[in-house]
Amino acid sequence: MSRLVLVPTPIGALRDVTLRALDVLADADVVAAEDTRRSATLLREHGVTTPLVRLDAHTIPTRGPALLREHATVAYVTDAGTPGVSDPGADLVRLALDAGHEVEALPGPSAVLPALVLSGLPVARFAFEGFLPRKGAERRDRLAHLAARPETTALYEAPGRVAATLADLAAACGGARPASLSRELTKRHETTLRGPLDALARATAADPPRGECVITVAGAPEEEAGPSGDEATRWAAALRSAGVHGRTLRDALVALGVAKNDAYRAALDEEDA
Repeated sequence: MSRLVLVPTPIGALRDVTLRALDVLADADVVAAEDTRRSATLLREHGVTTPLVRLDAHTIPTRGPALLREHATVAYVTDAGTPGVSDPGADLVRLALDAGHEVEALPGPSAVLPALVLSGLPVARFAFEGFLPRKGAERRDRLAHLAARPETTALYEAPGRVAATLADLAAACGGARPASLSRELTKRHETTLRGPLDALARATAADPPRGECVITVAGAPEEEAGPSGDEATRWAAALRSAGVHGRTLRDALVALGVAKNDAYRAALDEEDA
């Protein structure tokens, strides 16, 4: 039986690696990495000479089983942060567990917690969305669920898609919903923008960000009781049959007293019906 150790690596500053992580990397039989070029920089910086091999999303199914069979201890690192969170590490963990190997996860860097703390939003309870689906009904459904959550939500996004995602979040949650955008955390050009979703969407459309981004969105505000979900669904169906669609349908439901989140979901459900 082999031992797979998931080793978190810095999300920016190379000195953010833990002493225990360096010990594991140095003592392992092999270091498997999502990207050997990025990981090699970290190992050189800290004088780690353990053999380094590539093991990414495409090669885990084919190379992973043999790698675990042939080595007593395999340390696994991804591009940055904690392996297994929105990266191929989750697939390797499942493969190792199914084969009866021991799996250990070290604590260490992650972009989610710094972004949540820097947002200034309530974070005693929070949700993490990872990356949203890029399009279609699955994306709309995830946005609707996110909009209805009472707790702050954090999600990852690529810089080229941040403006579009913030605009979609503003449409789902309401443009006034408080939010933040953190980029390049722990790096030289670290920045956190805070404000309502519509303002953040406009700012990023005018000046697209660079680097890895984390968006945090405040939870849904408590609203006065309005029509039930069943009533909202019936009204949405009646309005659509009268030729009312899309944003106009949602706005009409809000005008009738339906909570914004319920109106958004009812309008989406009616369009997909």
